Amino acid sequence: MNSPVVIADHVRLKSAPLDGSGLALLQKTIERNRFLPVPPQEENFVGAGGIGRMAVPLTQYLDPDKGRYTGLDPAPAGIQWSAQHVGSVYPNFRFMHFDIANDLYNPKGRIRGRDLLLPFESKSFDFAIMTSVVTHLPADEIEPYFHEISRLLEPGGRLFLSAFVMESESQRGSAELAPRIRFHRTPQGPSWHADAQAPLAAVAFDDGFLDTALQETGFDMALKKLGHWRGQTGSRHYQDFFVAVKSARGQGT
Repeated sequence: MNSPVVIADHVRLKSAPLDGSGLALLQKTIERNRFLPVPPQEENFVGAGGIGRMAVPLTQYLDPDKGRYTGLDPAPAGIQWSAQHVGSVYPNFRFMHFDIANDLYNPKGRIRGRDLLLPFESKSFDFAIMTSVVTHLPADEIEPYFHEISRLLEPGGRLFLSAFVMESESQRGSAELAPRIRFHRTPQGPSWHADAQAPLAAVAFDDGFLDTALQETGFDMALKKLGHWRGQTGSRHYQDFFVAVKSARGQGT
């Protein structure tokens, strides 16, 4: 059974009089601040964050009158749970099963990653999230994914993605670093795999590979921060983070 989580949204009542406008603001805040479902542990197949780990907190952020969220995934179980427990409560959140082939999550998918075409109009979104997506993709699908995301974003739109980046120190696998995942480079590169028997279980890339792919698909790099998966201290996040902005070069996509 699901356990609800309450997100507190503190309203400073003194900042606005409780007249018609103040009461309307308070009512709107309360309506948005609902119980948030947590997926049962036995259905969690996406790491510590769980199913809907991006969608659930964003229900408390996106204005239902101005913002919309669309989540896609090749694994139908996660989509079904999110549609039932999140989309049914928040109508501006929708979830779609996308039958894209992935050797790990959807081996019988009918759409190949190199032929990716998402079912949305160009320039119809202003933000895209790829959390733990490129960490499960082969190298030859990275640029098609980035190109399609670039097509969907408005000029100036942003892409957030998480990844495993192999720097020289990580490649050496020094005892000082003690990485939580040990990757091994494929002979031809630029991919690194943690498990030769299940290559897409965890994929890393040579440093610079993702940066170049982003640039070639019309993005400028806004932020690149390394995570603590490689054993380094001082980082609050596990994977490496990128934020890229759709530039003028990408406006023709």
